[in-house]
Amino acid sequence: MQLTCDRALFSAAFQTAASAVPARTPKDVLRNVYMHLGSAGVELVGTDQEVAIRYRVKGVTTTSTGEALLPTARVSSILRELQDDTFDIVVEEQSLQLKAAGANFRLSSEDPRDFPPVPEFEETDYFKIPAAVFRQIIRRTAFATDAESTRYALGGLLLEFDDGKITVAATDSRRLAVATAACEKEGNPKAPEKTTVVPTRAMALLERSIDADSEFVDVAVRENDVLMRSGGCVIYSRLVEGRFPKYNDVIPKSCAVSIPLAVSPFHSAVRQAQIVTDEESRGVDFVFNESKLVLSSRAQDVGESKVELPIEYDHEEIRITFDPRYVADFLKVLSPETLVNLQLTSAEHAAVFRVEDSYTYVIMPLAQNR
Repeated sequence: MQLTCDRALFSAAFQTAASAVPARTPKDVLRNVYMHLGSAGVELVGTDQEVAIRYRVKGVTTTSTGEALLPTARVSSILRELQDDTFDIVVEEQSLQLKAAGANFRLSSEDPRDFPPVPEFEETDYFKIPAAVFRQIIRRTAFATDAESTRYALGGLLLEFDDGKITVAATDSRRLAVATAACEKEGNPKAPEKTTVVPTRAMALLERSIDADSEFVDVAVRENDVLMRSGGCVIYSRLVEGRFPKYNDVIPKSCAVSIPLAVSPFHSAVRQAQIVTDEESRGVDFVFNESKLVLSSRAQDVGESKVELPIEYDHEEIRITFDPRYVADFLKVLSPETLVNLQLTSAEHAAVFRVEDSYTYVIMPLAQNR
């Protein structure tokens, strides 16, 4: 079996498939990327058996069919070092060669029949979300999950399909990110009866795999797993078990004041105030009064800071304390020119950041007598 590959295209596809390969596993066969040559072209597959990626490779010329396992670490290193525009892969019974103009590598290869099967996207009923919008939604929510939590299903993103729209929610119990977008249907997909929580890792892999040419992301939710397709990439994932918090109960229904803030200057002020904090004193006081916002922080053995920002504000003073990391995480996924609407009630109530009607971010304040 022999194939000639465009180095840049194959390398990009290989790295995408390799992102699902586990760093540590008792199953040695999972340390490989599976390569399949068939009538539909060349496909690369990586999996840890919880999450998997199938990626169709462009720029390959071959008359062969068959399968092989590519040792992930060695092949990644070789592809990084090759300088030629093209290279050849020659697969023999228990080895494979990677050959370029001035280099020839022969590697041992395991039996591809030992590689676990990975589902293909064969569904006829599924939801379709505009690719660029879905990519933005993932970026705006994934950071709020808690991968370490054993409580509820906080290690993933909740997906809800209802009345022509998709809602994605993520929380770590101290903050909540919720984003919505319109979606379409192909065939007759039913809204899942069970809570659909997709692992953060699978959604992050999808976000990185969506290319500029993709028009839609197709999502097929099954009883215990989900398949997501974008162009030549298909991601499979088991769903996270456990209950997801009732996120709508966390979002305040009303507020005392609403403050418009431009992302760029606000983010700059938060970053400055964050400098003079430490592990014991994470909080920054946000004081809204007399057409300005004052951010102040103090940390023992570090020092103190005071940052002022002119804003539109003509209400009574509100002093509220936030962990600045949570504010900065939200601001850095927005473009600098975005206008954010901050809704406050008091120092003890949750603060709500809104971007138009499609993105809501809620942060719980810190106690001021910390």
